[in-house]
Amino acid sequence: MFHAAHGYQRAPLPEAPESGPTLPTRTATAAEPVATGRKSAPGPAPEPKQPAGRDAYFDNAKYLAIVLVAVAHAWEPVMDGSRAARALYMIVYTFHMPAFIIISGYFSRSYRGKPHQLRRLLTGIALPYVVFEVAYSLFARYANDDPGHPLSLLDPFYLTWFLAALFVWRLTTPLWQIVRKPLPIALAIATLAALTPNIGADLNLQRVLQFLPFFVLGLCLKPEHFQLVRRREVRLLTLPLLAGTALFAYWAAPRMQLKWFYRSSSVQELGAPWWSGIVVFLGLFACALVLSVAFLAWVPGRRNWMTALGAGTICGYLLHGFLVKAGDYFGVFEENAWLGGPLGLILVSLFAAGAVTLLCTPPVRRALRPVTEPEMTWAFRRDAAELGARR
Repeated sequence: MFHAAHGYQRAPLPEAPESGPTLPTRTATAAEPVATGRKSAPGPAPEPKQPAGRDAYFDNAKYLAIVLVAVAHAWEPVMDGSRAARALYMIVYTFHMPAFIIISGYFSRSYRGKPHQLRRLLTGIALPYVVFEVAYSLFARYANDDPGHPLSLLDPFYLTWFLAALFVWRLTTPLWQIVRKPLPIALAIATLAALTPNIGADLNLQRVLQFLPFFVLGLCLKPEHFQLVRRREVRLLTLPLLAGTALFAYWAAPRMQLKWFYRSSSVQELGAPWWSGIVVFLGLFACALVLSVAFLAWVPGRRNWMTALGAGTICGYLLHGFLVKAGDYFGVFEENAWLGGPLGLILVSLFAAGAVTLLCTPPVRRALRPVTEPEMTWAFRRDAAELGARR
């Protein structure tokens, strides 16, 4: 039985945000200046202020993206033999992570490496990575009857790669904010990474570098760019685009390796000459941008039932993988071949979407908060600036 390489092998051949697959749950904002009543010397330009409250549009986008992630993961073990399912899988994998990473970059624009931001980086990204990397590895050992399964914090297993990548990307944010041409530089780095075999499995660096341009693009975007994407004309233009994409994907489904979409391997490791591999790599980058625009164009901007779920996408992202892995470890997919049929694929999709929706609900978020959003004030020194602000 064919298994997609992404979800069922360790990096580099395997797939969120602070709150999940981007999964920023809140924006890293600078500390408010304290009024002293005295004039001070001119300082650096103030950081751009974030709008008060949460933006329903981005919460809706994160929720829809995490649903696509969960559904695509659920398709992996059952789509063998279905050309249509494989084509849909390719379409989803072309843009769902790039769109999520773009949003992550957008919400990282105010990151300056200040003490409170570094604390949030450690508690909101590094800690969940460590906890769930260990949890998934132990789950593989005992649920899959594999006592020799390795436990390594440097080799992300399954979907924990995104937290490791987001940690690295956000640390480099101040560097991208001072260079003149950040996106071309990031794209050049990604291209060179795609041309570098055996780059190593540490923190899934190949994938971190190949996805880097999407994060840098998010850093470069402004609110007006998203307003432009959401215009009615853009939505209408996406309709023939999506139709053409579906036809091309159906043609390419039996001809193209799925590993191209995971960005965990160099072009040489995928068996392509370097020059044609770069053409495919850059072509996929362009397709990811176009389809991300199409996706973001159709995200509803008003507050609705999915808005509250967007705040809990980190829970849906980190927990839904246990359901998918359990189905694989306990033979549910292998023993029920009918799940690969049209009706089975529909049921699998509905189950995955429903499960990840429940995992994004406020009760689950509150239960998981000690791991995903802990304060941990006991672990950090008080910053002098913060202490002065309270006096």
